[in-house]
Amino acid sequence: MKSISKPEIREKSWARAIATPAQEFPLTPLKIIAGNLPPGLRGTLYRNGPGRLTRGETRVGHWFDGDGAILGVHFTGTDSRALYRYVQTAGYQAEEAEDRLQFAGYGTLPPGPLWKRFGKGVKNAANTSVIALPDKLLALWEGGHPHGLDLETLETFGLDNLEGLERDWPYSAHPKRDPQTGEIYNFGVSPGKTTELHVYRSNNRGQIQKQAAFDLEGMPLIHDFVMAGPYLIFVIPPVRMSLLPALLHLKSFSDSLTWHPELGTQILVIDRSSLELVSRGEAEPWYQWHFGNASVNRSGEISLDLVRYEDFQTNQYLKEFATLETETAAKGTLCRVRLNPKTGKVIATETIIDRHCEFPSVDFREVGQEWRYTYLSLHREGVELGREPLGAIGRFDYQTGHLTEAPIPENCYPSEPIYAPDGDRAEQGWVLTVVYDANQHQSQVWIFDGDRLDEEPECRLALPGVIPLGFHGTWNAGS
Repeated sequence: MKSISKPEIREKSWARAIATPAQEFPLTPLKIIAGNLPPGLRGTLYRNGPGRLTRGETRVGHWFDGDGAILGVHFTGTDSRALYRYVQTAGYQAEEAEDRLQFAGYGTLPPGPLWKRFGKGVKNAANTSVIALPDKLLALWEGGHPHGLDLETLETFGLDNLEGLERDWPYSAHPKRDPQTGEIYNFGVSPGKTTELHVYRSNNRGQIQKQAAFDLEGMPLIHDFVMAGPYLIFVIPPVRMSLLPALLHLKSFSDSLTWHPELGTQILVIDRSSLELVSRGEAEPWYQWHFGNASVNRSGEISLDLVRYEDFQTNQYLKEFATLETETAAKGTLCRVRLNPKTGKVIATETIIDRHCEFPSVDFREVGQEWRYTYLSLHREGVELGREPLGAIGRFDYQTGHLTEAPIPENCYPSEPIYAPDGDRAEQGWVLTVVYDANQHQSQVWIFDGDRLDEEPECRLALPGVIPLGFHGTWNAGS
């Protein structure tokens, strides 16, 4: 853990967004800076991310350990309002009361000498993603149960076991929802004498209907998975955790992870109806945090896209990010992988965008099906890799092979782009992103025409506070 360094904060324009804890704000009408609100844009944009990386004079040890805070932006077609609130986890409330770090995290050790660390719990930061259910919003995290929140007020209800999660079954941050049935699929990894991958199927209200468990070798790091037609695909990179030092708080979980390329990448294909294993395969070593989408073609092959890293240096970069000083160059490229679901073997891999990118996503109505467009965050051209965070967004067209990039000014940092269909015209859609404008030290919501992403935003809205650079969000059109 590191004390705040004010000279470093001034040196990096993006660092001002995360240097100090974000301030909550109540439901507030948003002022239009430029353009007009699309009348067919009706629903809510939710975003999650670490809102607080410090307590007192101490910073957390990894970007993944900041307290989760939710931004909700409600659109009616004629106006917009936003609010921003911290998820009131038990860990957040305890640390808020004493204004000091007390718990372990992914990359943070509990404070104090070694003998005082024993028995300290790991804080559920509720800071990674969200999913909107008919009656609540779930704030998601990697290593525990989700927290339920009110869809309108973002009031925290508390931990939610979804009527089926056992105490030690985590519910990960990247669920997949079938656009036809509304069924939700997710997973969690439980460490122990034998590490288990738990796979869940839920109804459209999030209630778990079926669960299956699969034994894993060692303790791998699995952040995301992908759905393709009747299959769920887990791609397990060769990262393994030394569990004992982490459990004893001799090392953080992050520092206990080691890259083992000799293990290769393991692939599990699961039937999403029966939750039975279809195949296990192996491929050359790589690492990925995120998938974009996947589908099954007419010949029965699976095509999926992911952001591929050649090693695990990306974790070091994300650790540095919390210190406000980054130097590790970790390049992720958009890749398409074809595999045989019956054998789990990779047929071919192809680099689609040979430029650092992250956070790939698609129109939620196309999840698990054939798709044309992948939306993603991009590294700005001409900027040194490892020094600056992602500073652009784009759309890749698989039909034409063309990458369309949005015009983002210098020192502006957009969040993961999220596609929102127009409520009046099914063929029309909007690309939403929350932008931190370091030139003005202000956060804004930018709305782009989905088919004219390379033109100026259709509308720019001023938010009443700075929203720190974060992770994932979702669009909820409501009922």
